Amino acid sequence: MLRSLASALRLPRRWRPLETRGCASSPADADREIQVCALKGIDQGITEILMNRPGARNALGNVFVSQLLEALAQLREDRQVRVLIFRSGVKGVFCAGADLKEREQMSEAEVGVFVQRLRGLMNEIASSAVMGLIETTRGLLPGAGGTQRLPRCLGVALAKELIFTGRRLSGAQAQALGLVNHAVAQNEEGNAAYHRALALAQEILPQVDIASGMAIEGICYAQNIPTRDRLEGMAAFREKRTPRFVGE
Repeated sequence: MLRSLASALRLPRRWRPLETRGCASSPADADREIQVCALKGIDQGITEILMNRPGARNALGNVFVSQLLEALAQLREDRQVRVLIFRSGVKGVFCAGADLKEREQMSEAEVGVFVQRLRGLMNEIASSAVMGLIETTRGLLPGAGGTQRLPRCLGVALAKELIFTGRRLSGAQAQALGLVNHAVAQNEEGNAAYHRALALAQEILPQVDIASGMAIEGICYAQNIPTRDRLEGMAAFREKRTPRFVGE
């Protein structure tokens, strides 16, 4: 099933470490660990955050987290952004989790401050409806909100099992548990997950954005305010009876 899903996409784009089709970004960003690419043409409205720290497998270090928070803050104010994709510029890896080599050099106070920033980052990503899987390392307790989010996703018992064992999950296993929406077989270029994410973003793109949706809802509700049926509905609720609507 996973192979058929991947082949059904039929997206011919090849994987490139630092390039995105129709991507508008500044040449000065080429060496940054976090790069922002706004797609053009039919994909306008889709923006990609490219994670580009190959020497550390996109591990969450100080510079990486700072640049990512900065990018999210800027994108939050950009009304042209409709869909956001997190993409790895490092072939074969999405994000290796915490940068433990860097963490080892921090004082206890520095670790505390950094973990707070990391929690803020995870909250920001969650509020943007964007999620990526981050590997767990045996012997370490999740400190960026994993102990709170995982039980809410999977239930307490299974969350404890995964946290205490540090078990690594395949894409198919993560999908079966409900941690991810889709799992696809890898292609030769190593970017099957990106193609699936892009296809989903293209499907979301033409839908009504939340601001427009709220405006439409407000207009429709305003038309309902002066009706007799609205008053009848509230009266029926108060009197615990079946409403008698007349279409006026």
